[in-house]
Amino acid sequence: MAEDDRGTGPLCLVTGATGYIGGRLVPELLAAGVRVRCLVRSPERLRDHPWADDVEVVQGDVTDAGSVARAMRGTDVAYYLVHALGTGGDFEETDRRAARIFGERAREAGLGRLVYLGGLTPRGVPERELSAHLRSRAEVGRILLASGVPTAVLRAAVVIGSGSASFEMLRYLTERLPVMVTPSWVHTRIQPVAVRDVLRALVGGARLPGDVNRTFDIGGPDVLTYREMMIRYAAVAELPKRIILPVPMLSPGLSSHWVGLVTPVPASIARPLTESLRHEVVCHEHDIARYVPDPPGHPVGFDEAVRLALRRVREAKVATRWSSASLPGAPSDPLPTDPDWAGGSLYTDRRELCVAAPRASLWRVIEGIGGDNGWYSFPLAWAVRGWLDRLAGGVGLRRGRRDAARLRVGDSLDFWRVEEIEPGRLLRLRAEMRLPGLAWLEMYAETDDTGRTRFRQRALFHPHGLLGHAYWWSVSPFHAVVFGGMARNIARAAVADATAREPAPAG
Repeated sequence: MAEDDRGTGPLCLVTGATGYIGGRLVPELLAAGVRVRCLVRSPERLRDHPWADDVEVVQGDVTDAGSVARAMRGTDVAYYLVHALGTGGDFEETDRRAARIFGERAREAGLGRLVYLGGLTPRGVPERELSAHLRSRAEVGRILLASGVPTAVLRAAVVIGSGSASFEMLRYLTERLPVMVTPSWVHTRIQPVAVRDVLRALVGGARLPGDVNRTFDIGGPDVLTYREMMIRYAAVAELPKRIILPVPMLSPGLSSHWVGLVTPVPASIARPLTESLRHEVVCHEHDIARYVPDPPGHPVGFDEAVRLALRRVREAKVATRWSSASLPGAPSDPLPTDPDWAGGSLYTDRRELCVAAPRASLWRVIEGIGGDNGWYSFPLAWAVRGWLDRLAGGVGLRRGRRDAARLRVGDSLDFWRVEEIEPGRLLRLRAEMRLPGLAWLEMYAETDDTGRTRFRQRALFHPHGLLGHAYWWSVSPFHAVVFGGMARNIARAAVADATAREPAPAG
């Protein structure tokens, strides 16, 4: 086994560490005692990962034979987790060339194992009739299997987890459309798999016997049509029952444009994914369990996988997008390197001002907000919102505050709850009024590079279903008055606080 100063375990090369699967595989490998080296085009994209200091990084690209050779030097196992889908141009040719380079350099470096995550393909369908996406995945697997290095090709259909392109497409279609006119592929049978089970198979794939050189189908316990997946997603997400009306003449090409209109998933990704949905993708074997036994509770069922994918939103700790970039999460959680369209919709209203007062004065105003001090903007609007909340069975503004000057985590604050507080810097409130979604309000007291005090304010809203989106757009015209006025008045109050604390001039 190769060794370096990070330990004595096997050294694994991970390509695609900034991608959906790769970014979640690295911490699983580290937890298993494996040393990790990452081949990435942009090393700076790894900065926000909590494991960034625990891995080696080689800058390069799988289409560059020299950088692949450098990255493989001294490694035992290499994971091939990249594909050119969504990059434009002839992605099939790019995938083909990269796979050949990877296999050739692995053989020259004497690697003991390659592990590749590909796509599940239908049995009995000629490869020429497959979508370009599935055809390319199958070809890459064949190239690696023929490389001369023992290879495990793991084939999965729809991966369920926040950040997975297939899951995000399912999420947005279901959440945004209570009534759907859909293509005929909603009747295609699919065997989805939880990202936790994909990662478990990938980690185990590195330990396969040396004579194993083959494909393995990996999937969850449920075989569902796409229509059934949307209905069950809606049930888990506690959305009203969806009405789904298939339209046979809606072709995969047309349906990809339809998906593009409804969801933020880029058309360059949505089109090949929707074209692939015309094929049934169901596992025909579960042989991987002979080498990587299923622990109790695995494979994870569809409903539980969706619940896990939605977990972070419901637990509602928001810092970057859903979770702090500095905190490790579960495999189903979003990551800082996930694309902007992943993780569900999150609407944001941002305000930022320089404040002509010391930071301590600004913080006193922030920590004293609410209750008898009010919310520093349009008091009638806040009062009306409180009355409406009480009429809807909510708490309204009647709770006030526990202490007039100090807050702590867990305190109620009118119709908010203190979710996080960093004394002197951050106050994060979570809304407890009746809303078609989840909402937070953040206020920061900071000092910029020039030494000036700066106030940052951020209101965030995660909509629940179409009603949640409609709610945000109905109130957003008033944000300039409510949130803009709040930021300006907090800044003025900080100046007033500083002035009141200035020592009186000597007499």
